[in-house]
Amino acid sequence: MSDLVPTVLEQPTGEMETQIKSPDAQPDAPPDYNSHFVAGPSGPAVPPPAGYPGRMPMGYYGPQLPSAFPLYQPTGSIHPIQYQPGKYPGPSQLVPVPWMPRPSPMPNCPLGLEYLIQLDNIHVLQHFEPIEQMTHFETNNRYDIKNSADQMVYIVNEDTDDFTRNAYRTLRPFVLRVIDFMGREIMTMQRPFRCTCCCFCCPSARQELEVQCPPGATIGFVAEHWNLCRAVYSIQNEKKENVLRVRGPCSTYGCGSDSVFEVQSLDGVSSIGSIIRKWNGLLSNMGDADHFDIHFPLDLDVKMKAMIFGACFLIDFMYFERSPPQRSSR
Repeated sequence: MSDLVPTVLEQPTGEMETQIKSPDAQPDAPPDYNSHFVAGPSGPAVPPPAGYPGRMPMGYYGPQLPSAFPLYQPTGSIHPIQYQPGKYPGPSQLVPVPWMPRPSPMPNCPLGLEYLIQLDNIHVLQHFEPIEQMTHFETNNRYDIKNSADQMVYIVNEDTDDFTRNAYRTLRPFVLRVIDFMGREIMTMQRPFRCTCCCFCCPSARQELEVQCPPGATIGFVAEHWNLCRAVYSIQNEKKENVLRVRGPCSTYGCGSDSVFEVQSLDGVSSIGSIIRKWNGLLSNMGDADHFDIHFPLDLDVKMKAMIFGACFLIDFMYFERSPPQRSSR
């Protein structure tokens, strides 16, 4: 009995602390997004310090890794367990996804936007979420960004709490985080809350999107303009000076055809590019999984390419984001 020494299992006090945040029960009040997003000062983008932490997103493999991912996992035994020839990996294993080769850093280019310098068109593919159709519970949107060679360029994940998504639905404020192949957040897009109960031509009711690259350095804004019959936006720099404009069709809910949003110069004479929402047949009506094609000149300023890219998501939420149908209660 005398040889036994009592031990005390110590835990850091930091791990014992939890923060309980009760959502606002009133859907009238704008949600507070201080915990999700910190607005950055306007000005030129500054690359993050060396050694910026990041990791590979789950399910994706970078271009520097072998294209043929091994079909077995080490088990500690002498002979590894392998699959028989002609058999596919098990459901717990991930299929490699090809990524666009990583370009070298370029001067006067925000970190992570080097990909856009080499591209004149990109594809935005929204993930289909079956849980939304089965449970009518709004989930965070996810997008794959690919080039014309079907190589992954970015991953875009929505970061919005459950209460805000399901209380405000398509009108919800959101934060979108753009992730590169190393798992680094290279761009952040925020849509603040706008009250729609007042006059629709009031400036306080118009939608706006802020784009930061890298997170914390604002490079521009996408601002909605009031128009009687069509969608009109202005693409602004970090000083909120108009640089380009986006002009949508008179009807964005056409069945059986693409919806084209033209990117034009401020005077409307020159056509700069386009944001096209592709018609995917029955999938466009059955599920909330949109497909956009974005076109811009190869030599366009990379920050303006990023702003056109950001405008695509504001358009998606305003015109093509469909909330799951609500069950009627009797």
